[in-house]
Amino acid sequence: MSTNEVLSQSEIDALLSALSTGEMDADELKKEEEAKKIKVYDFKRALRFSKDQIRSLTRIHENFARLLTTFFSAQLRTYIQISVASADQIPYGEFIRSIPKMTILNVFEIEPLGGRVLMEVNPNIAYAMMDRVMGGIGVSMNKIESLTEIETRIISTIFEKSLDNYREAWNTIIDIDPVMQDFEINPQFLQLVSPNETVVVISLNAQIGESSGMINLCLPHVVLEPIIPKLSAHYWMQSERKEPEELETKAIQKQIKQANVPINAELGHSQLTIHDFLELQVGDTIRLEQTVSDLLTIKVGGVPKFLGQPGKVNNRLAVQILDVINRGDDEDEF
Repeated sequence: MSTNEVLSQSEIDALLSALSTGEMDADELKKEEEAKKIKVYDFKRALRFSKDQIRSLTRIHENFARLLTTFFSAQLRTYIQISVASADQIPYGEFIRSIPKMTILNVFEIEPLGGRVLMEVNPNIAYAMMDRVMGGIGVSMNKIESLTEIETRIISTIFEKSLDNYREAWNTIIDIDPVMQDFEINPQFLQLVSPNETVVVISLNAQIGESSGMINLCLPHVVLEPIIPKLSAHYWMQSERKEPEELETKAIQKQIKQANVPINAELGHSQLTIHDFLELQVGDTIRLEQTVSDLLTIKVGGVPKFLGQPGKVNNRLAVQILDVINRGDDEDEF
């Protein structure tokens, strides 16, 4: 029974009646109350983050998972699904013992925060990604002990490029600059912090085509300590944060802006009969339907977008844009 609990008059009468008749012992009630106040605390497994702070870290990495899904889908051009599976705080030594003896370990710094963060990727996922980058169908294999220099470089580059998404996932809390520092396959050779140091482990479920596995992010307490106050629900609710849909939209826009589109400048048109076309010889001249003073039509992705005039820049052929072709609602195509 809690000392702060308010009893009704009928409950008070029933309690007094039970005590007077001997049905309830006052000493036993005191012992039960004292037992409830005792909590077991394991000093080897120190809980240095509150549940509220763990929830905030989970929300940040849920955004990161959505951004990674969009990023890898565009990069690998196959079915990708990444989601947060769990978030927990454990000693660093326990985390190292829980991951495979041979795995993909990406170590990066997140300035201005001190220390380093570890991204552990299951080899099944890493090899499936590498196979897609090299033109395969995304087949997974396990030959981590015999990685070539080229394979090592390809895998590390894949995850190094993904760090831009990590920066974007954190921008509601702090502006960070993730920089890849090291690549390792044996966790025993990697001493991020002391074995008893508390770390937060965010586990992501990853599905790459037919292959699946885990991506674990290990964040030491010493790295997050300067921003722990910002991980409270009060700060989270007051901060102006972008909705996940807006973050995904910006990520898609960024990928679209990097896409290549063909640009053609048409010198003119002409119509020929099949007979004249078959009779064409080297040195023949085809008369176009426009004069040298007419503007050229410049097409982007096969769609007329601009008008321009031909010329030269540094002894190279060039086209100067002079006007934009207005096509009404069709302008929304680009």
